Amino acid sequence: MISSFFSKAKPIHFVVTSSVLLFVYIFVKFFLGNEPIETLNIFKQIILFGVCLFSIFVFDFLSGKNDLTKKNSYKILFFTLFLIMLPQTFLNSKILVSNLFVLLALRRIISLRSKKEIKKKLFDAAFWLSIATLLYFWASLFFILIFVALVLYAIADIKNWIIPFLGIIAVALLATGVLIVTNTDIETYISSFNYDISFDFSKLNKQSIIISSTIMFSYFVWALVYYFKGINAKSRTKKPAYYLVFIATLIALVIIIISPQKTGAEFIFLFAPLAIIMTNYLEMISEKWFKELLIWILIITPIISLVL
Repeated sequence: MISSFFSKAKPIHFVVTSSVLLFVYIFVKFFLGNEPIETLNIFKQIILFGVCLFSIFVFDFLSGKNDLTKKNSYKILFFTLFLIMLPQTFLNSKILVSNLFVLLALRRIISLRSKKEIKKKLFDAAFWLSIATLLYFWASLFFILIFVALVLYAIADIKNWIIPFLGIIAVALLATGVLIVTNTDIETYISSFNYDISFDFSKLNKQSIIISSTIMFSYFVWALVYYFKGINAKSRTKKPAYYLVFIATLIALVIIIISPQKTGAEFIFLFAPLAIIMTNYLEMISEKWFKELLIWILIITPIISLVL
């Protein structure tokens, strides 16, 4: 059974999920997305698929390292299935890469609980989020997590509250230097950012997106109650990390709601925190048949979505 197969963390799980992801990625890019089969473009797609794989690796690392889940592979299974459920994420390379930097930042933010190398972690988190913002402006909302983490982890030193701004300044200076070297007008570059907010969801009115997003949100609402029950059972030092995951979920939902160009790709910011919440829920279920049912629904959904 699938639930038993992924119940323990093994390298074969990464191989299986990566293979499935590769098949869907190729199908979406070259058959649905009509990407030209040219040497340069194939090289570009290999790099972007590498971003997908590295995102899964970073996500698995931050979850396991910070004890956000038990030692199993449910989290990477869910993350992969969410990607496949909304393959529109593959078609927007900027959001795809932006999400990777958000995951790198999230890893540093959650690890603040150790109270070691606080300044370095804060600088790194702000640095990665600044790069993510350059690629997709509304990823900037994840900066909220840094300051929430400072409160939750009771880091009161005023110097630590200033450091994130240094990370932002560092990226701003680097970006400015690149623009000057490439002879790009800075004002034109800044104006190219899409700061708009839109509540027009008509572009998401597609059967595949409606089915996938409905199932995701249904799982989220159902699992959330048990997620908070699980938090109450955690030690005081571990609770902040779980609250940060929940807040990251809310930020991702806000991005989905206000995103100026709703294509379905913006859902990618939701996948990591939702995968953690779903994994925690699955770990609490004792009935194996119910675990199987939940996983199989997520497996069948991408197949239906790709056909529609």
